[in-house]
Amino acid sequence: MVNVVSFIKDYLFDQEDGIRQLITWFLNLVMEEEALLQSGAKRYERTDSRKASRNGYKPRTLLTKYGELELLKPQFREFPFETEVFEKYSRVEKAILAAVSESYLQGVSTRRVDKIMTALGVEGISASSVSRITKELDQKVEEFLSKPIEHEIPYLFIDATYLKVRDGLHYENKALFIVAGVRDDGYREILGARLADSEDSLFWQDLFEDLKVRGLRGVKLIVSDGHKGIQKAVRESFVGSSWQMCHVHLIRQALKKVPKKKQKEVADKIKEALVDRQKLQELIRELDKMGYKSAADTLESFQYDVMNYMQFPENHWRRIRTTNIMERTNKEIKRRTKVVGAFPSQESVLRLQVSILIDINEEWITGNKYLIMEQ
Repeated sequence: MVNVVSFIKDYLFDQEDGIRQLITWFLNLVMEEEALLQSGAKRYERTDSRKASRNGYKPRTLLTKYGELELLKPQFREFPFETEVFEKYSRVEKAILAAVSESYLQGVSTRRVDKIMTALGVEGISASSVSRITKELDQKVEEFLSKPIEHEIPYLFIDATYLKVRDGLHYENKALFIVAGVRDDGYREILGARLADSEDSLFWQDLFEDLKVRGLRGVKLIVSDGHKGIQKAVRESFVGSSWQMCHVHLIRQALKKVPKKKQKEVADKIKEALVDRQKLQELIRELDKMGYKSAADTLESFQYDVMNYMQFPENHWRRIRTTNIMERTNKEIKRRTKVVGAFPSQESVLRLQVSILIDINEEWITGNKYLIMEQ
């Protein structure tokens, strides 16, 4: 209790640091209890029921929503210590380990391998171990990407993140497209992911048909960037649905054609105009007169697809006019990608990224509702 009281005092002084200390203490306590159950005896206890001898601790970091925690993982001499504490994060850790190890075994990259292995609590890894891990992960990836879609999905979101992938002796930037949706009960769900081998409409039609086979239905609005292949496939695959140009992507695209010193001013004008068609028409003419013809042309080309969100309930507008639903997902992918660097194969991309998506999806469908859906 003395420790708990001190943690409470720390929490009252600094809530963020206090909660981290409390969680660290609790999780270390959980692992101590697990060690007791697995070894059959307390530390230094002499008993015939002992199954294993303690062999100190190994520092392990655990990333949580409260920040990175420094934990002490017990070790045994006779067999590996197993814990549920890291189980939620094991998929992603195994995927990182597999990608880094695959690079190492292929002779692609040796820098930082030892550091990453140590951080993940691994002393060394063989080709057979990598094969076993990748087989396990591939099965989970396949299960996730082929799982039935059980709810109607009125709002569908598509976004891409770009990764460096090895192809033969050189590296290419590949687009990983992620499809998410808001279900008819208001919860978010990640529906699919695919590494683009091409970005024409046939690629998208194939992806959409796969989603339909798995149960995708009830789509009313599709939100994405202005990719022509997506637009064409949406028209053919979702007859009767509306396509919404993501406001964030539109503003970025227009600002590329405006001098840097004028970008904030123009961005503010575009945001104000995207709620009224008359204002948008006036802004297009204004930009043209200011000499920003390319920016005006960009807005004009999407003028009929930037306000489709307004046909839906007003309390949904803020969240269905952009692909910001994917923002945290892409940030997490980028953060994890930095550890690996360049991926040794397309398969390793999916192992890691889909492992991340599985974790995020579990948080989405067990967390708070994203939208309050009207009955």
